[in-house]
Amino acid sequence: DIVNHYSDSLRQQGLPQLRVCLAIGGVAVSESLEVINRGVHVMVATPGRLMDMLDKKMVRLDVCRYLCMDEADRMIDMGFEEDVRTIFSFFKGQRQTLLFSATMPKKIQNFARSALVKPVTINVGRAGAASMNVIQEVEYVKQEAKIVYLLECLQKTSPPVLIFAEKKQDVDAIHEYLLLKGVEAVAIHGGKDQEERSRSVEAFRQGRKDVLVATDVASKGLDFANVQHVINYDMPDDVENYVHRIGRTGRSGRTGIATTFINKANDESVLLDLKHLLIEAKQKVPPFLAELQSENEKYLDLGDERGCSYCGGLGHRITDCPKLEAIQNKQASNIGRRDYLASNAADY
Repeated sequence: DIVNHYSDSLRQQGLPQLRVCLAIGGVAVSESLEVINRGVHVMVATPGRLMDMLDKKMVRLDVCRYLCMDEADRMIDMGFEEDVRTIFSFFKGQRQTLLFSATMPKKIQNFARSALVKPVTINVGRAGAASMNVIQEVEYVKQEAKIVYLLECLQKTSPPVLIFAEKKQDVDAIHEYLLLKGVEAVAIHGGKDQEERSRSVEAFRQGRKDVLVATDVASKGLDFANVQHVINYDMPDDVENYVHRIGRTGRSGRTGIATTFINKANDESVLLDLKHLLIEAKQKVPPFLAELQSENEKYLDLGDERGCSYCGGLGHRITDCPKLEAIQNKQASNIGRRDYLASNAADY
């Protein structure tokens, strides 16, 4: 969308138009190839689809001179690091690489050091910090009361409003409930095909729909200029996703509101990270969140780094990082499985 926006602006100024190819899941490969065969200046792709096209020799990067990785932290989190490194190997000539990331935890820093050569680093505020243009409101709402309370919450601002939920079935349920109450709403999640998602996004962007209900598919890469209010129906599993979500409002110098529902179902380590994020952004910390205390609270500001040096969370240290522990457990499980398979392999 952003590349097409710039391309259209250039054309309107009487300059040559850039030819842009989109290669992502949900868009037929034949459509992408039709554009590629006519020659392209810019290719926008997901790592998986690009890898597939490179492996099948549908596209080559011999003369490609620029590589831009947007939302790098999300790519690495989703397990695309090996794919990205393999894509690097398809470049034949010298290239310039640009890496953009809303958060900069240790794993992304390590990736950047190994993937980039003597990079120039530009920091806009603290990587992983919430925008100061967003008024963050955290409210305790019981699980069974959430969907009813949404209507009251929608009254805080005029549209457009973006609602995030963790599960696809919750997105569908919220969407149906809002339609029954007369709210002009659309919904997107990974279970809907690309054409349907694109139609919904465009209707929301053009102001024909007031509310967009979505999973985290809308927190990454999609740009909406005038979102007044972001509602987190569920607090995400890690504070990085929270920062991405609320970053959909308060853009281009405007002020926005982010409302987040929390309750006893939320993991305490995530709530501690949220508490310290609110303190850093000079936001109001509700009493039920202020009461939460970590055993290592007094150690959070030791050394040069605040909080966790691995994931960037402000409410815990690396020794208590749930994300690192989950990755280590997964690696240990994979090693154990390989050993088991090896010990039971037939000796031919």
